[in-house]
Amino acid sequence: MKKTWKLALGAAMALTLVTGCSATEDSGKQQLVVSTWGLSQDVWEQEVKIPFEEKYDVELVLDTGGTNDRYTKLANNPNSTVDIIELSQATAANGYEAGLFEKLDYSKIPNASQLIEPAAELAENGFGAAYTVNSIGIIYNPEAVGFEINDWSDLWNEELQGKISIPDISTTFGPAMVYVANDVVGGDIEADQGEAAFKALEELKPNIVKTYSKSSDLANMFASGEIAVAVVGDFGIPTIEQAQPNVKFVVPASGTYVNFNTIDINKNSQNKELAYEYVNWRLSQELQSATAVSLNEAPTNKDVVLDEETAQNKTYGEVADNAKVINYSFVNPLLNNWVDQWNRIVNR
Repeated sequence: MKKTWKLALGAAMALTLVTGCSATEDSGKQQLVVSTWGLSQDVWEQEVKIPFEEKYDVELVLDTGGTNDRYTKLANNPNSTVDIIELSQATAANGYEAGLFEKLDYSKIPNASQLIEPAAELAENGFGAAYTVNSIGIIYNPEAVGFEINDWSDLWNEELQGKISIPDISTTFGPAMVYVANDVVGGDIEADQGEAAFKALEELKPNIVKTYSKSSDLANMFASGEIAVAVVGDFGIPTIEQAQPNVKFVVPASGTYVNFNTIDINKNSQNKELAYEYVNWRLSQELQSATAVSLNEAPTNKDVVLDEETAQNKTYGEVADNAKVINYSFVNPLLNNWVDQWNRIVNR
């Protein structure tokens, strides 16, 4: 099929579009505008775009870029022609709060019945369909630590003074670190709005060398011996292992916290029927079995079966079954306050 590309939004909204063949105005095909990250673009086209176009005889037009940039453009342009937007769970929650997105009718998404439990919970709470998932665990150098780390509470061990790095509050898993601290001390995070968690983080402070924003920063710190332990999203493991092959990754038996990437439908979309078909395609066993390998996306469809090699370091199986979902409708209104506390306690 000829690959065509068309400017999807008005001239006032400058878009970063993936380059390809020039779009034809008279193709006659229905178009669905999908806003996504544009990572591993060639593979994404082969696995996701082209099969969908062939199945429905339509044209997918892509708007690519970072999460915040794409979300802000849609939020600021009520006439946006974006039909579908793929976002992180936290950002999507802001969109639902602002009334930007369709409250999905899951009866129109048959594959949603096969979602793993945490993803189903997200759907039941009225948020977008989760098509891939990642989570946090503890990665450490056993030789540098000298003992086994098995539980989140082990991070507070005084023998780890000056040896740990954790995700900054501004990152995807920053709020998850607040939840971890709350769990360690048995707090009620929604009742006290994080008070117990921040007291626990203050106790953890002597063990923290620094916080980080990118997993590549962790790789450098492990390689130089600056740190021996870190809390990291599972997507960052390969980068760290390249820098420090001796590391071991552990997901505590008590469970982990997940981040979903979600598919959300613009409330003002003129192509909602086709948009629902796209959501259903992204949740299908067929597609997720393929993208687990080609795009390293952990599946949210529970019928997807991964071999041991493909499943390694993914939020899959028991890890996914024991995972907990962060309530971003609770977190987002508090986030500015949490950032202030974090900077005073952790980043001082």
